[in-house]
Parts: sequence; C-alpha cells; structure tokens
Amino acid sequence: MTPDAAPPAVWFRLPPGFHDVSPNDRAALDEMVCALGNPDSQRAIGQLMDDLEELTGHHVVHTALGLHPDDPTGVCTSFFSLTIRSAGRGDFNPSLARTALAVANSSLWTASVRKLMDLPSALPCYLTAGTIALPITGQQLFQAKVVTGHADGQHALVLDLTSAAVHQADAYTDIIEAITHTISFSDPNPGPAVMPQASRILEVLL
Repeated sequence: MTPDAAPPAVWFRLPPGFHDVSPNDRAALDEMVCALGNPDSQRAIGQLMDDLEELTGHHVVHTALGLHPDDPTGVCTSFFSLTIRSAGRGDFNPSLARTALAVANSSLWTASVRKLMDLPSALPCYLTAGTIALPITGQQLFQAKVVTGHADGQHALVLDLTSAAVHQADAYTDIIEAITHTISFSDPNPGPAVMPQASRILEVLL
C-alpha cells in the first residue's frame, strides 16, 4: 500500500469501555487537561498525541483507549489499534501466514500462546497473546495480536491490544477475539436507501 493509497473499508465493533482516540483529538484533550491544571497530565497527553501521530505513518488506521474496572478499586487501561498493510504480490494465504509467524517469533515475547481462529469470513486468522518485555526497562506488558486478511485479497489486518494489567490476560484475550469476530467488509448499518424520484410524466400517464 503506497502512502497515498486509501486503505480498504473495514468495519468492527469495540466493546463497552473503549473510547476512540486519534491525533485529531489533540485540541480537545489539551483543553481538558489545561482545565485540570495538572502538569503531569499535560505531559502525558502530549506524549500520547505525539505517539498517535507517529503511528499513522505505520499504516495504523484506528486507535482506542480501554478503561475497565479493576478489583478491588481502580481502573485497568489498555490500548487498541488496527493496522492495514498491503499483503504484497503472490499467494495471499502464505503472505498472511508469514506475517503471523513474524509476530509470533518476535524476541519481545517472554511467554505466549498461539492459535488459529475460525471467522465467519473463512479468511485465515492467527492469534498470538501473552507477555512481552519492553526493551531497556524490561517492564512486563500483556499484548495480543491478531493477523487476518481483508476480503479484497490484497491487504492484511493486524489487530493489537496492549495493557500493563498482565493479570487480566485472559479477559483481554477474550476481548480481542470478540472484536475480531465482528469484522465486516460491508457496512453492517447502512443508511436508508434513497428512493428514485418518480417521473412527473409517468405520474400523468398512470
């Protein structure tokens, strides 16, 4: 996919607790944190917006923040992204398998599970989920990645869910599987069809 090429259309549903966020939200978020008067929050939001702008150069087309209750008190945060990449020329299925294998073989994983998923679209779908260690800091994060294809046979979809709440690994794995099962390549909620205007001549003849 060239930088100027528009990504193909794809629809999916995020469960409750996820909130879409993009670089276009910078002004609104800046205004909100300025009203709070917390310099740490201002720096954190600024860094987040900078990171989101950088992701757009890597074919990331959708991002969202997840906020969910965590016992006994508190909130688990997570980050979701959808990336659409050209699958390249040649046989589509081996291309997807190579992408999934590259994900699974990443040196960042300290523990992971890998499995195939059956989708209504019957397209190949590969899930890798587990714990990763960040370079330099060694911080442990949960991450799940799903690699599947677009119905056009020319693009790979990569769904990514990351959280510092490693104790919620099973729940987050269930979440990304559920999101993946909602993927559609036609609008699931199309607007009302526009009826053609009747000909005035035809009305007279009738």
